[in-house]
Amino acid sequence: MNKIRCAWCGNDPLYMEYHDTEWGVPVYDDDKLFEFLTLETFQAGLSWITILRKRENFRKAFDNFNYKEIANYNEAKFDELILNAGIIRNKLKIRATISNAAAFMEVQKEFGSFSNYIWKFTNQKPIKNKWQDLNGVPATTELSDIVSKDLKKRGFKFVGSTVIYAHMQATGMINDHVKDCFRYHEV
Repeated sequence: MNKIRCAWCGNDPLYMEYHDTEWGVPVYDDDKLFEFLTLETFQAGLSWITILRKRENFRKAFDNFNYKEIANYNEAKFDELILNAGIIRNKLKIRATISNAAAFMEVQKEFGSFSNYIWKFTNQKPIKNKWQDLNGVPATTELSDIVSKDLKKRGFKFVGSTVIYAHMQATGMINDHVKDCFRYHEV
C-alpha cells in the first residue's frame, strides 16, 4: 500500500524520509531547535531539498550545530566556512548563524531555554491546521510575523516571517500536514 504524503516531498527518497520522520514532529530540545533555525536561515531563498542534501556538511562545518562553540567563532573560522564548498557559502548567512548563536544563548538565559521561549507563542502546544491540499498552506501568518519581529528585536538575523513559518512547521509548532497525509494524525 502506498502512503499518501504531502505533495511537496514528491518522490525524492531524502525528502520522503524527512517528511515521514521529522517534519512537523514537535521539537522541544534546544540543540535540535538551533539546528533547525540554522538550516532554515540558510534555506532562505533556496529550496529545502538543497539544504537537506547538504545537512551533514552543515553539521560538520558548524561543529554539530553547537551554538556555544558557534557563538565564539573568529575570523579564521569564518574564512574556513566561506571556503567550504559543502555548505551554502553566503557571507551574510554565515555571519547571521554566528550572531544567532549568541542571541540564542541570551534567550536561554532569559527564559531558561529557547524551547520555553519559542513554544510560548503557541501556548506550549502544536497548532493543528486542517488543509485539504497545499494550495491552502500559507507562507506566513500573523503568528509568524509576531515571532519574527520578536526574534529580530532580540538580535536574530535572517528570521523573516517566511523563514519562521517554515521553522514552526519543521519543528512541529504548526502541523501543516494536509488532512489526507498519513502523518497528519501521527504528529
